[in-house]
Amino acid sequence: MNKIGLIIRREYFTRVKKRSFLIMTFLGPLLIAAVYIVPILLAMRADNEKRTIAVIDESHLFEQQFVNTKNLTFFRLDNIPIDTAKKMVQEGTFDIALYIPMTETFPPPNAVVFSERQVPMSVESHIKEVMKNESHIRKLCAQGLEREDAEELMESIKTSINLSVIKMDKDGNEKKTSTEVLFILGMVLSVMIYMFIMMFGGQVMQGVTEEKSSRIIEVIVSSVKPFQLMMGKIIGVSLVALTQFVMWIVLTGAIYFVFTAAVGINQPEVTGTLMSQQISSDNIMNNEAVQNILSIVGDINFGVIIVSFIVFFLLGYLLYATMFAAIGSLVENNTDSQQFTLPVTVPLIVAIISAIYIANNPSSSLAIWLSMIPFTSPVVMMVRIPFGVDLWEIILSVVILAGTFVAMTWVAAKIYRTGILMYGKKPTYKEIFKWLKYK
Repeated sequence: MNKIGLIIRREYFTRVKKRSFLIMTFLGPLLIAAVYIVPILLAMRADNEKRTIAVIDESHLFEQQFVNTKNLTFFRLDNIPIDTAKKMVQEGTFDIALYIPMTETFPPPNAVVFSERQVPMSVESHIKEVMKNESHIRKLCAQGLEREDAEELMESIKTSINLSVIKMDKDGNEKKTSTEVLFILGMVLSVMIYMFIMMFGGQVMQGVTEEKSSRIIEVIVSSVKPFQLMMGKIIGVSLVALTQFVMWIVLTGAIYFVFTAAVGINQPEVTGTLMSQQISSDNIMNNEAVQNILSIVGDINFGVIIVSFIVFFLLGYLLYATMFAAIGSLVENNTDSQQFTLPVTVPLIVAIISAIYIANNPSSSLAIWLSMIPFTSPVVMMVRIPFGVDLWEIILSVVILAGTFVAMTWVAAKIYRTGILMYGKKPTYKEIFKWLKYK
């Protein structure tokens, strides 16, 4: 046991002192924080950026309907060919050209927007909303209503619906939830599990392969047993992974709070801005809807999620790391490992592909079975847990995963002790099966 401890310390300190570890430890939180910060900055910039829009309306149905707003200024270009307007956009006279062609049908079947830059979603929504409202008003006028009456009717039937989803447990307790929020959270957790297992499991395989190809492994196994060497490597790299994960959480949180404090962003206001650009047709999101989202996030049991993430990551990593270590002992370079890594990684690929379907239906038979199969359960369970999973399912999944790790450790040790000292020949699957029978 003391020798395993020495190997663990060697693997741990060798890796944490590497420049690549330090770079990724500090670069990772920046990338994670950027996922949240960059959309906020873009939304703030888009909200304040002013644009000029040239309107070429050959149908003459919407000439008076495009009214200037805080950030959008419309210019009617009568009797100007669209090619001329496009050239004016290229020259910088206008930011956007809106072309509504002549048509014999009503409402016009299409309209075209020309721009040198990507048109923001909010601008597209505004143009569509103006044209849709005018089309509805004209249809009402065609039924005999005066225009003023039609406009009043259109205004009166505008309704904003906030749909609240309440989840009830067996005791009758109620909790507000949101499928969209839980879907995003589950997908992020599953992708992180997949990424960590592949990244750190690959490090175990690469380390074993490098030591074997350099022949240093012959010196090491003269003083320690192959099983001790394998377990020391696996546990040492797992501690490196946990260290990096904890530092990512701490540094990401620090970057986020420093950013919000420096910019002076109010969380509800930011959430409202982002959601209003994507959800509300008239680009307005009321405070009640924003507070509902924040309330849903606040009701999520992050304690259970964090503990589950750590448990499933560790067990999933240990399971795959033993297989990666065995693969590393079979080959003398990383190129030759492709033959053996594909069968090992296929279950993880199946799990991450199935995650989208499972997030849409976390209680389906497919979701339950994949969360019990040990080779897919680390990814699939982290998709389901935010939606709420019975405790017995989590415990059963953990027990099966832990039991499979123990069994796979025995198998991997059999392969490792023989393969680690084999040179000059790539073993076949038939030979590997024979190694399992050796005592």
